[in-house]
Amino acid sequence: MLKHWFYRLGSQPHKSWADFKIGLAIFVFGIVLILAGNRYWIMLQIPGVLVLAGGFIYAAKGYAGIFANRFSQTINRLSAAAEKDKRNTHQD
Repeated sequence: MLKHWFYRLGSQPHKSWADFKIGLAIFVFGIVLILAGNRYWIMLQIPGVLVLAGGFIYAAKGYAGIFANRFSQTINRLSAAAEKDKRNTHQD
C-alpha cells in the first residue's frame, strides 16, 4: 500500500520539480511582502504570512514528489539486489 503510494506520488518527477520551484517562488514572494510590511506598511505582513504559508505547502508537495521518486528508485534497486542474492544463494 505504502509502496504503491510512493510510486504514484513520484511518477512525475518533472512536474514535482516544477511544483517545487513555483512553491519556492511563492514562498520568496511572501518573504518580500513581510519585509516590505516591516519597512513601509505593516498591513502587508498579514497577506505576506498567508502567501508564505501557501508557498511552503506547495513547495512541500513538490518536494514530496521528488523524494518519493528517489525513494521508489531505491526500493527498486534494493528489491533487485535481494532477488539477485536469492538466486545466487539457491545456485550455490
